[in-house]
Amino acid sequence: MATTDQRLPDAPPTTRRRGLRPRALWRELRSWPTVLLLVVCLLGGLPTAIALTPAQDVTILGQHVELGARVPTPTLSGPAQLVQIGNTRLDITPLQVWGPMRPQLTLGPVQRNAAAAEVLDPDRTAAARAQATDTLVGGFVRWYAFGALGMVGLCLAICAVAGCARMLALLRRQSRAHEGHITVAELWHRSAGTVGRTTVLAVAVSLLAWGACGWFAWSGATRGLSDVRSLTQLVGSYHLSPSPVGPAVSGYTGAVIGDSRAARVGGPPVPEATSDDIACERSADSLAAELGAVTATSVRNLACSGATIAQGLRGPQARGPSSVPAQVSLLKQMTGLRYVVVEIGPNDLGWSDFLTYCYGVPDCADRFTAGEFDYRLAAFDRDYGDLLQDLAALPDRPQIVIMTSYDVFAPGTDPGACPDGRGPAGVPGLDAAKTELMHERNQALNDVLRAGAAKYDMTVVDPPLEPLCSPGAADGLGPDLQGLADRYPFHPTGVGSLRVAAATARLLDLDERPS
Repeated sequence: MATTDQRLPDAPPTTRRRGLRPRALWRELRSWPTVLLLVVCLLGGLPTAIALTPAQDVTILGQHVELGARVPTPTLSGPAQLVQIGNTRLDITPLQVWGPMRPQLTLGPVQRNAAAAEVLDPDRTAAARAQATDTLVGGFVRWYAFGALGMVGLCLAICAVAGCARMLALLRRQSRAHEGHITVAELWHRSAGTVGRTTVLAVAVSLLAWGACGWFAWSGATRGLSDVRSLTQLVGSYHLSPSPVGPAVSGYTGAVIGDSRAARVGGPPVPEATSDDIACERSADSLAAELGAVTATSVRNLACSGATIAQGLRGPQARGPSSVPAQVSLLKQMTGLRYVVVEIGPNDLGWSDFLTYCYGVPDCADRFTAGEFDYRLAAFDRDYGDLLQDLAALPDRPQIVIMTSYDVFAPGTDPGACPDGRGPAGVPGLDAAKTELMHERNQALNDVLRAGAAKYDMTVVDPPLEPLCSPGAADGLGPDLQGLADRYPFHPTGVGSLRVAAATARLLDLDERPS
């Protein structure tokens, strides 16, 4: 008896060791409670692990990118996804993935920096792309590894709940059988083998399923990317061009579209002005009028004060109680056009916001406004691309002239002694650092304008306007820009419009185009 008593405590461990043998695991796998547990781990654990695994932050070519997976949907397959600036979600249809693990990339506002420029440098392109690929792959691998740990944790939690449920069921059967009370040790000894086997099976099956999902995600991504040669192929294209708003209009050689600078706000009213002329504050000495006089051609002025690309050029613009048709729509009505001059940009960026801010604070070179400027410039870049596409597809293929943005103050100069530089009473006004900052931002806008024009082989003209607080032109005709004491500060004067028209006329190839 003593020998028997000494061997009894060793029995449970032996039972547990035998319980993890393949034959025992196979018997456990065929029991319906275990099958139900595995189904719960797969159908509940997999989507939960994918949804809860945090995206991995990486920096690729100077851009902030988050790598992860989109929230699973109850479908057998689906596309990867690109999330742009947190709110625009684009399905990447070429990357179709079987299973719930579908990659997702989240991009912040596009940053213009040295790292981003490396991809366009012939000497650095290959290395930059290779580094970007390695970073991208590394980010996904980290996300996948964290997800695997999360999957195991969820599986163990489900098994723990299931084990407790099995123990409670055993206690209930014991009480109904009237076999007396069972101790905690006996309860554990009777349940440990079953709980251990189900846990091993659940973790193994879950990891196999996680590995299968990872393989399907990798296979779908690589298969889809193998045929992709451009960003348009990857995320698709979207372009809805404005339609003409009326019957054909003839008799004009050229047209001017744009904002208040082209409309020439603050000048004499247009003779026999239409309702749109009045609403848009077009002047008799606008760029269109002066260009017509210089070239001896008929030029239609479609520019409107306050116009942006989205509301003014490519879409209708609200001006008081009236609505002005989209300038591109009006262009499409015109037949026989040989040139179109475009002056756009500052309104899209909210340029007056930045200039007013620099007048009002001692130092306007803070990171917050710099980030806001970069964000607005990126948005303008996209809208500008749509506009150029519209202009390149005009019926008569007229020459397109893109006007760059002029500096209101000479860069790096201190206009503090000038009334226009001092600003209203009680504000710090401008200094050399502020004018240099505004020049750099204006150059960033002009870089976008020039790059787009170069892509479509369009003409670029730089307005030859004398900045405020400068000595002035030697011809004595007067200032080119309106000052703070005028009704529309920083806009061209009549003399300024004439100078811009003369510079533009020299670039028109009217003699080379058929009439």
